[in-house]
Amino acid sequence: MNHSQRNKLFFMMILQFFIWGAWLPLIWGYMGGAIAEGGLGFSGSQQAWVGSGFAIASILGIFFSNQFADRHFAAEKFMAFSHLLGGLAILALYWVNSFPLFFALMLVHSILYVPTISVANSLAFANMKDASKEFGFVRMGGTVGWILASWPLYFILQGKTGIDAMQASKAIFLVSGIASLLLAGFCLTLPHTPPKKDGASNAWLSTGRRLFVPFILVLFIVTFIDATIHNGYFVITPGFLEKSTGLKKEWIMPIMSLGQIAELATMIILGGVLAKFGWKKTMMVGIAGHALRFAIYAFFPQNQPLIIAVQLLHGICYAFFFATVYIFIDAFFPKDVRASAQGWFNLLILGIGDLAAKWLFIPLMGSLTKDGVTDYRTLFLVPSGMALGGILILALFFRPPAFGPSSAAAPSAAPH
Repeated sequence: MNHSQRNKLFFMMILQFFIWGAWLPLIWGYMGGAIAEGGLGFSGSQQAWVGSGFAIASILGIFFSNQFADRHFAAEKFMAFSHLLGGLAILALYWVNSFPLFFALMLVHSILYVPTISVANSLAFANMKDASKEFGFVRMGGTVGWILASWPLYFILQGKTGIDAMQASKAIFLVSGIASLLLAGFCLTLPHTPPKKDGASNAWLSTGRRLFVPFILVLFIVTFIDATIHNGYFVITPGFLEKSTGLKKEWIMPIMSLGQIAELATMIILGGVLAKFGWKKTMMVGIAGHALRFAIYAFFPQNQPLIIAVQLLHGICYAFFFATVYIFIDAFFPKDVRASAQGWFNLLILGIGDLAAKWLFIPLMGSLTKDGVTDYRTLFLVPSGMALGGILILALFFRPPAFGPSSAAAPSAAPH
């Protein structure tokens, strides 16, 4: 892959994840905040429904969007169209206060945005010669984008407290929407990636059958567990940082972005780690990061320096598990159904796992909160225990072959 294409794909990933990172950490406090304090006053179930938009979009992506992008539309044009309309939808949330319209617009944005994650991966892989060596750098752009997304809100919220800070926090939708419109235009400059019309007509069904291969099924189950924990992090961490550690609201997103800074370094070494330790050990380390981080939350909630430092584990959790899963899919699935395979796993990472996180952790946090005080120790021991369970399942039952079916997936390119 030449430098021009590599840099374009890198910048594509920056904007792709900037869009998401701009609104995700702070939306929960804004939706749940009292109307008198500048929030929307949504109930826990209403917040969970809004958070379910990604799950609904992931399900639709399996049966329509990913297959449509795979076989009927150039990837870069699909990306441009989706980000144009999706950007307008997220932008409109800045002015919306009613739950029905807020939910509808978030659903529209999710349906348009979620498929672009797997399509962006597919577009990147289609323009690489050696994914195990090149994908780490390109995907690192997404990490940079998530980090950059935290800083506009830092300056917007700087010095604001109370109702002023709550009102200012809705600028997350302006920042996200503008980035989406910018990416829509930039996608038209990306390498032309034509549809794959020579594959199976029902790629999602063909790929779905492969999920019953034992080692794929085990990975599917563990990915669901890890995705639930990963998405729950964004639901329960912001309030914990503000209420238990005393951090100011403008510092929450920058401090949470420390995980993405760690992810930068981790993504750089990911190829070497995979080559040396293989799929299983790399994934197990990624899940172990969740167990350790939430255990520290549970037992050292007043230790602000330690709580800030442990955010670095989030990057290791993402790179060593999710990025490894994406590379694994590229190695083990046939070329003509890889985008659909990405869609199946995105169904877990962005869909069912995300849905489970919202409907598990939001009610759980509510039940553990009495008179405004949350029993964080009990709350955080739940995801920590789930992570230990995921590690055990991988250790006992995950037995992938040495390399995948593609002729390009030689052992040196697809570690085991």
